[in-house]
Amino acid sequence: MIKRNTGFANLTAGYLFPEVARRRREFAEKNPQAKIISLGIGNTTEPLPEFIAKAMADYSMALATPEGYSGYGDEQGNSTLRAKIAETWYKGMASPEEVFISDGAKCDIARIQTLFGSKVKIAVQDPAYPVYVDGSVIVSAAGKNTGKGYKGVTYMPCTPENDFFPDLSKIKKNSLIYFCSPNNPTGACATKEQLKALVDFANSNGCIIIYDAAYREFIRDPKLPKTIFEIEGSRTCSIEINSFSKPAGFTGVRLGWSIVPMELKFADGTSVNRDWNRVMTTLFNGASNVVQAGGIACLEPEGLKAMKEVIDYYLVNGAKISETLRGENFKKAGVEVYYTGNSPYVWAKFPGLKSWDVFDKILKEANVVTTPGSGFGPAGESFLRFSSFGHQKDVNEACERLSKLSF
Repeated sequence: MIKRNTGFANLTAGYLFPEVARRRREFAEKNPQAKIISLGIGNTTEPLPEFIAKAMADYSMALATPEGYSGYGDEQGNSTLRAKIAETWYKGMASPEEVFISDGAKCDIARIQTLFGSKVKIAVQDPAYPVYVDGSVIVSAAGKNTGKGYKGVTYMPCTPENDFFPDLSKIKKNSLIYFCSPNNPTGACATKEQLKALVDFANSNGCIIIYDAAYREFIRDPKLPKTIFEIEGSRTCSIEINSFSKPAGFTGVRLGWSIVPMELKFADGTSVNRDWNRVMTTLFNGASNVVQAGGIACLEPEGLKAMKEVIDYYLVNGAKISETLRGENFKKAGVEVYYTGNSPYVWAKFPGLKSWDVFDKILKEANVVTTPGSGFGPAGESFLRFSSFGHQKDVNEACERLSKLSF
């Protein structure tokens, strides 16, 4: 018989979000009268902007005509969309040839492992989006679980004590560095000075940064960078991953992109862009033509305005959650709240308590779903992530329930 991929055997039991869903489902089955409100998984809730939805509907209906029918598209993506992304969101910092359209950031992060193989060293922010580590484990780049993390992964604690920016000296030479800003789950945003330090370190130590900018459109502080390519030197050490999921509500529609600069090289001088092009043309058949029509609409003036309005809606939710968690009942328990106003997530520490215990308490007593911080890495223990993605009436009701909790 064919042997099992040892990467799957090395995975810790249960991916975070399915475990959250399981506990919610079991609670609902035992308590059918409970009205559960989710402040947990970062799934968008508001309808697509009409202008954007109409662009997809029009394209879809045109497929029923000889003039409007289209078959396979370019695996790298619609040329108009690639050019619009480069022009609108990168403003000369990337060319259309460096933009690769995909079915979402998570898919790109998983596929990108094929570029580097099982021998590459991995460094991740801790806490971090689980797919960075789990994807590395599946391709056998992370080694075995020691009980305190994976042997082949350098965990970079990002905590209140270091202002959520890691000690770069812990990173080994020639590592793949996963970095997310605004961060999921902490919501922290790196400054230009911090990213310059990261870029300089990567260039000096043969590292490549996988920069996850999926939440860039939540940044409201004009002093904060929205892309790694605002930083001098980044084009020789960085790949950026992004998505329409959060800004456009495309979580179920699926559309993202990666930026791979022409200057980025492997140790032997081979172009990373060329190999990524091979990955995308070999292992992927291109994002849906219909969905890409929606992406083009997103980047029209009317689409950009509509997306901003939806993000502003979620930021109001985030501020409400942050205010609630700073209430007297949470203060008495010593709860520490971290919210920047530049992210959809509120990160809160419950000192002396286990993340899953607090999750269960809030689910049981307030019928509110959150996300345990320990599921994002060892440094996430005792924290919970609260998501601002939700209808405002539901978020307001959840906050009312939370305000009555005692610890």
